[in-house]
Amino acid sequence: MADSETRRKIPLVPENLLKKRKAYQAIKATQAKQALLEKRKFQKGKQLRFKPIEQFVNESKRKHRDEVRLRRMEKKPMSKTPVPEQQLAFVVRIHEVKGISLRVKRTICDLRIRQIYSGSFIKLNKSCLKMLRIVEPYVAWGYPNLKSVRELILKRGQAKINGKRVPLTDNTLVEEHLGKFGIICLEDLIHEISSAGKHFTEASNFLWPFKLSVARHAARNKQGFLKEMGKGGFRGEDINKLIRLLN
Repeated sequence: MADSETRRKIPLVPENLLKKRKAYQAIKATQAKQALLEKRKFQKGKQLRFKPIEQFVNESKRKHRDEVRLRRMEKKPMSKTPVPEQQLAFVVRIHEVKGISLRVKRTICDLRIRQIYSGSFIKLNKSCLKMLRIVEPYVAWGYPNLKSVRELILKRGQAKINGKRVPLTDNTLVEEHLGKFGIICLEDLIHEISSAGKHFTEASNFLWPFKLSVARHAARNKQGFLKEMGKGGFRGEDINKLIRLLN
C-alpha cells in the first residue's frame, strides 16, 4: 500500500518555473488580443495601395485604344459574320479589363462575364453581334456543339436562386424553377440551351455564368498558355477546343 502511494506522488514544480510559465502565458494572451484588434482594424479600413506610374500609362493607353476603336466601329459598316442556323454562341472572357472604356465595361457586365475565364451562352441577334464587336479584344466567342453544352452544364452548371449559387445536383431543382416552361430535368435544360429554343432566355438566366479553370500548365509556362489561348474575337467551331482547354 505504501509503495502505491509513493508511485502516485506528483513531482513538485519549482516556484520560479511556475512564475515564468504564468508570465509567458500572459504575454502570449496579450499578443493574441493585440493581433485580433489589429486584424479588425485592418478589415474596417481599406488597405492603402500605390499604383506604379507604368500601370496608369498602360490603362490610359488601353482606354484611348478602346475609344478610337469604338469610334471607327460606328463609322465602319458591320462586317459580315456567318451566323449558323442554331443561333447559339458561347462567349468567354480571356483578358483583363483594367482601365478599359466605360462602354466596354458595361457591355461585359451585360454579357455576364465580369470575371476573367468566365463564360455564358447567348442567343445571336443583331444587338448581340454589336455587343460582341464592342468587347472583341477581350473575349473569344463561337458556336458550341452539343457535347460542349452538355459538358459545361453537367460539370460546371450552377443555378442562380435568390442571388445565390446552387449546384445542379438534382432534377427537382430544375423542375421547381423551370417546370412552368416545360423544362423538368437537366436533359431538358441542355436541349433548350443547345437548340436556342423558345425559352432560352429563362433557361440561360437560370444558370450562373460558368467559371472556367485555367489549365494546370499555365502556372509553369504562362507565355505558352497565353499563346495557346490566342487572341480575342470570333472563333467559329474552334470555340469547342477552348472549352475543352478551360473546362
